[in-house]
Amino acid sequence: MLTAVVCALVALAFLVPLAVSLGDRVRAEAIADAARRSALVTGALAVSTDPAVIARAVAASGGDAATRPVVHGLGDDGDAGRATSADLDRARAQRRSLVVDVPGGAARLDPVVLGDRIAVVEVFVPDAAMSRGSGTRLLLLGAVALALVGSAVVVVDRVATRTVYATRGLIDGALAIGDGDLAARVEPTGPRELAEAGHAFNQMAERLDAARTDERELVADLSHRLRTPLTVLRLDAEALESDDTSVGTFSQAELDHRRGIRRIRQAIVTLEGEIDVLIKTTRKAVTHDAGPAMCDVSEVVRDRMVFWSALAGDQNRPHRVSGAQLRIPAPVPRAELAAALDAVIGNVFRYTPQGTAFEVAVSRRDGYVAIRIDDAGPGISDPDRALRRGASDRGSTGLGLDIAKRVAMQANGSVSIDRAQLGGASVVMLLADPEAAPRPVNRFGLVGRMAREARDQKSSGRRRWPRQRPPDR
Repeated sequence: MLTAVVCALVALAFLVPLAVSLGDRVRAEAIADAARRSALVTGALAVSTDPAVIARAVAASGGDAATRPVVHGLGDDGDAGRATSADLDRARAQRRSLVVDVPGGAARLDPVVLGDRIAVVEVFVPDAAMSRGSGTRLLLLGAVALALVGSAVVVVDRVATRTVYATRGLIDGALAIGDGDLAARVEPTGPRELAEAGHAFNQMAERLDAARTDERELVADLSHRLRTPLTVLRLDAEALESDDTSVGTFSQAELDHRRGIRRIRQAIVTLEGEIDVLIKTTRKAVTHDAGPAMCDVSEVVRDRMVFWSALAGDQNRPHRVSGAQLRIPAPVPRAELAAALDAVIGNVFRYTPQGTAFEVAVSRRDGYVAIRIDDAGPGISDPDRALRRGASDRGSTGLGLDIAKRVAMQANGSVSIDRAQLGGASVVMLLADPEAAPRPVNRFGLVGRMAREARDQKSSGRRRWPRQRPPDR
């Protein structure tokens, strides 16, 4: 449509002046024919003023009776003219040929000096003669305009179709890459620039695919290298455990020692299993045809708390799990949710003193599954910095909370940090509830309401844990 409008405007800009010019040319030709016929009469007047001679000259000029020349100033012959007296007087005064408009057309006036008199020869040119063929000209010019516009639209449409097709291919390829399908490629088509962009896109996708493959292999290799020190730790733990299986009485210290060795061995076995999962996961190609991974949040929380409860018992940490009795599904892989929980709970053990209490709570509300980890430690002074990847003032990698944030975002949720009712930090992971329609949640939405409820419970008489200077995690 844009091409049709532009071509129509261009055609009008050229064809309208052309039509006017052709009309002027036809008018000029009609006036010139009138001048030719007038010259026959003026020539006869120059020879003789005899009415018979003038009549023969008028008859010889041709044309019908309405357009034959009329001589003014020789008697009654001039009464049949169409020009007014003022026009005739002006022609006599100026003594030159004039073309004046008269009813029904135009008249050419040619003055002729005859001694003491000036005669005027008038030739009438009707409108039909001056606009002869105008309808045909307009039809022809209109057909030319339509042909030009139609040809331009067809040509531009063909070119634009190739351009749009090539652009759509680039868009689809970019969306596929954005969704994680690094095997997506485009067919370089269209104009030269878009074809070059298609080749560049394919090269970029190949480099990204190669980089991801190398990254997977690197992570798998690094994970595999961890097996050697784990094997050494497992052998050392087995060596620490006495092989004496005879029945006897053991002191409490010996019993605690043996239980500690068994917990160490259990932790090593768990870590070896996690490394195996990491190796298999990093070497496995990502597939997008399968549906979203699901897991039971309550089951994951219970399973991980079996591990952390043993360590909490060694450090005399009071702990509690609430809300993890019923099945609560969430759109996130089980291994990733377990890694996120381990990262957050591990921060509690890493950055709070031994004996510090903590709590893990699971709940469902407002279209989200909320996993809250509270502690009675010093808290977190800068929550925004703590949630930034790689930012840590405690000598760690700064990836713990970022792991939890990425897992929550994968489940269309979020992570926030607030003050816990126990007095320390409260880390809340929100995961979209697949059995409810989620609605937007910001920092002052669901999380803020949970924090207010916690403060209300705290002010109602629950135990206040001592606060310390909050470190960055």
